[in-house]
Amino acid sequence: MSQRLAVPEPTWEIDTDVVVLGSGAAGLSVALAARPVRDVILITKDTLAAGSTQWAQGGLAAVLDPNDSIENHVRDTLAAGAGLCNEAAVRTLVTEAPTAIRYLSRLGAAFDPGADGGIALTREGGHSHDRIVHAGGDQSGAEVQKTLDESVRLAGVRVVEHAFGIDLLIGINDQGQRCVAGVRVALLDENGDVESVGDITARAVVVATGGFGQVYASTSNPSAVTGDGIALALRAGVEIADIEFIQFHPTVLWTSADATGQQALISEAVRGEGAVLFDAAGERIMKGVHPQEDLAPRDIVAAAISKRMSESPAGVDDHVFLDARSIGERFATRFPSITAACLAAGIDPAHDLIPVAPAAHYACGGIRADLDGVTSLKGLFAVGEAACTGVHGANRLASNSLTEGIVAGTRVGRALSWSLPITVAPGLDERTSGLLPAEWRAELRSTMSKHVGVLRSPNGLLSARNTLERLQDKVGSDVIATRRSLEATNLLTVAVAVVAAATARTESRGCHRRTDFTEALPEWQRHLLVIDADGTIVAQ
Repeated sequence: MSQRLAVPEPTWEIDTDVVVLGSGAAGLSVALAARPVRDVILITKDTLAAGSTQWAQGGLAAVLDPNDSIENHVRDTLAAGAGLCNEAAVRTLVTEAPTAIRYLSRLGAAFDPGADGGIALTREGGHSHDRIVHAGGDQSGAEVQKTLDESVRLAGVRVVEHAFGIDLLIGINDQGQRCVAGVRVALLDENGDVESVGDITARAVVVATGGFGQVYASTSNPSAVTGDGIALALRAGVEIADIEFIQFHPTVLWTSADATGQQALISEAVRGEGAVLFDAAGERIMKGVHPQEDLAPRDIVAAAISKRMSESPAGVDDHVFLDARSIGERFATRFPSITAACLAAGIDPAHDLIPVAPAAHYACGGIRADLDGVTSLKGLFAVGEAACTGVHGANRLASNSLTEGIVAGTRVGRALSWSLPITVAPGLDERTSGLLPAEWRAELRSTMSKHVGVLRSPNGLLSARNTLERLQDKVGSDVIATRRSLEATNLLTVAVAVVAAATARTESRGCHRRTDFTEALPEWQRHLLVIDADGTIVAQ
C-alpha cells in the first residue's frame, strides 16, 4: 500500500496524455519530444529556470574531436563509475551524445566556437581527451536551459509554474497490476502557501525533478532541489537505486563556516585550465594521490581534500585553496560567472588564492529506470538526476549529466509519442502520512552534512539515524501544507533513504566512502535498492 501526504482534498481535475514533473534539461527534453503528438503538461514548483540545469558550469560531454573516440568516452565513464555502471546504458549515452549536441545547436544553443571554426572543446577531471562543450565560458547550463525553455513554449507545451507535484495517483489495470493514473498537484501562491489542490489524470507521468542537494547544509544546488520526485516515488512503492552515491564537488567557494544555502561552484574546468589545489600550509594536495593529480575523478579529489582538512594543516580544517593565478587575466573571460562570485566574496581569482571545500553536488542514484525512463511502476517514467539509469554507477564522470538529461529525455519523449500506457482510473486505498514542520529543515540538513558527507563513519551514521528518527516523531497530520513543509517532508524521506543505504554498504566505492571499510569489496559490486516497506524505508 502506498502513502500519500496529508494535504487539502482536491477541488479540480484535468486530464492529459503526459505529465512531466520538473523543468530542467531532462524534463524539457521529454516535453519537447512528446509534444508534436501528445498533449503535455509540465509542472514546476518554481519558475522554469529554477533548477540545477541553469547553474551547470562545465558543459556537456560528447565525442566531437576526430582524435577522440566513443570507446575512450565509454572507458572513462566506466572507470569513474567504479564497477557499477551499466555498460550498455553508457554506450548508448556516449553514442547518442554528439547527436544531442547537434540537436541543441539546431534549436539555437550558442556553444563557444573553437579556433578551427567548430565547437570549442575542453577537458575536465576523469576525461582522457578534450570533449567538453561549453557556452559563455562557464554558463553552459544557462544556455541549454534558455534554449529548451523557448523551444518548449513555442511547441505548445502547457507549462504550470508554482505548482507542486505531491503524490502519484495509483490504479489497477485489467491484469491486476498497480499503474500510474496521474498526479496530485498543489497550486502555490507567491509566498509558497497552497491555493488549491487538484488531480491531473494522465496515461504517463515523468519524474524529472532533479536531485536532492538541499538534504545537505553545504551544497552547490539551488534551493528548489529537495528530492521531491524521489520522495514521491518512494511513497508509491517504487524502487530507488544507488542513493548512497552522492557526488561532492571538490571545489565549491568557501566563504565562512556559517554559510548555508546554495554555494558558488568553482568549476572543474578551472583545474582543466591549469589551477592547482594547495592546503593552508602551502602543500599540494593531489600530488602523488592519483596519476591525473588535480584532474583526477571528483570522488578522489573530494576525498583527498576532506582527508587533508581533517589533518588541520596550518590550523585550517574547513577549507583548502585553489591557485588559479597561472590563468591570469584570462580567467575573467573564460569564467565570467565564477569571477563574479569570487569578486562578490572579495577574491580576485587572477591574483588571489580561492578558498574552496567539497559540497554536495550530484546524486548518482535515484528512481531505478533505464535510458527509456521505464521504472518498476507501470506508467511512471524517470529521467535526469532523479533517475538511476546505470550511466553514472558509483560516481559520475564530469559533464555527463547534462548530456544524459538531453539524451534520455529525448528518448522518453519520443517513445511516449509513439505509444502511451493504457488509461487507468485512480482508486487505490492509501495510508495518509503527515508533514514535517519546516522549522526542522535546518537541523536535518546540518546533521546530514556533519555525519553523511564525503567521509562516513559508523558512529556518524548512527547519530544521523537517531536524529532523523527524532525528526520523524515531529511529523504530524495537523501540519499545514506549504511549499516549505512539503519540501521538509521530502527531504526527511530522502535523508532516511540515504542513511539506510550508506549504513548497509559496508565498503568504500566511488563517491561513497566509509572510514571503517576503506576499500572496495568484490561482494559489494552490486546495486542497493531502497524501498518503502509498509511505511519503513529499508535498503536491500
